Amino acid sequence: MRPFSNRLLQMLRIAAAVLLTVLGLILAAAPARAAEILVFAAASLKEALDEAGASYDGRSGDTTKISYAASSTLARQIESAAPADLFISADLDWMDYLEKRNLIQPASRKNLLGNRLVIIAPADAGLKLDIKPGFDLAGALNGGRLAMADPDSVPAGKYGKAALEKLGVWK
Repeated sequence: MRPFSNRLLQMLRIAAAVLLTVLGLILAAAPARAAEILVFAAASLKEALDEAGASYDGRSGDTTKISYAASSTLARQIESAAPADLFISADLDWMDYLEKRNLIQPASRKNLLGNRLVIIAPADAGLKLDIKPGFDLAGALNGGRLAMADPDSVPAGKYGKAALEKLGVWK
C-alpha cells in the first residue's frame, strides 16, 4: 500500500506546484507588491498544497492562505460571495455547479488530477486480479469486505462506484 500512497502524494505535489506556479505567473502581471492569495481547496489535497504553498510563498514573497473543506462546502461558500482567489475542487460536479452560476471564470478552469481504480490486499494474499469488464470482484474478496469512500457524498466514492458500475461489478 505504501508505494501507491507515495506515488499519489508525489503526483499531488507536482500538480499543486504546477498550479501555484501558474498562479504566480498570473499575479506577476500585477504591480510588484506582496499579495495575499486565498485558496479554497478540497481537504484531500492538504498535505500536498501546504508544501507547495510554502514553497511558492518562499519564492514569491506572497502569502498563500489555504482554506480546506469538502468541495461542496467550499462551493456553497463561494456561492455566498466568499472571496476565494482560487478554487481547487475534488468533485467535478461542484465545479460544474459554480460554472453554471457564472461564479468561476470558465477559461481558468483546468483539470489537474485524475483517479485510478486500485485494489489493495495484503502482500501475502497472492491475489492476481485483472480489472476489466465483468471481472470477479466478489471472488477476489473471498468472503471479505470491500472498503471504499461513501459513494453518496465523497468524490472518490462516487468515482469508484461509477467505475465499478461501468465494469459491471457494482452489485
